[in-house]
Amino acid sequence: MRRHRVGTSLYAGVLFVVLGVLAWASGQPFVFPSLGPSAFVLAFHRNGDRTGLTRVVASHFIGGLAGLAAYALLAGGVSLVADPTAFSTAGLRLVASATLSLVVTSWGMIATDTVHAPACATTLIVSLGLLSTPLQVAIIVVGVAVLVAFHALALSAYHRATEPFRTGPVDG
Repeated sequence: MRRHRVGTSLYAGVLFVVLGVLAWASGQPFVFPSLGPSAFVLAFHRNGDRTGLTRVVASHFIGGLAGLAAYALLAGGVSLVADPTAFSTAGLRLVASATLSLVVTSWGMIATDTVHAPACATTLIVSLGLLSTPLQVAIIVVGVAVLVAFHALALSAYHRATEPFRTGPVDG
């Protein structure tokens, strides 16, 4: 399958820059690891069913809530910022938290028909104590919403600008 590699790559970067500027200007964690895969999915499948506002935002919301609940229930106060000691209670708590959050996130996305794989990374980020406060989870969800909203605006502007010249479907 031949895709427009340069355009897709640059567009993913443009999507990410918006959140980078927001993170830089606010000092809040609007840039986090699972946004990279989400930006790529939006750039690669520009008009596909995987890029819908509801699907992407809802999946990260589910992942954030599942991660927060699992972390609070099983691993509160522990964080994966360094390798835990072998066979430590703290390490076991983090593994249990991560596992529970992944199970709940997977179930939640399937049950609500909002499957978006990068949300599984979001749930791990939260359940491993990396961004695990309610405020940080809210910032994650707002960040995803900003990413998707900017994507929708960019696509709308692109289609308005190219509509008179458009002869076939856009191939990303």
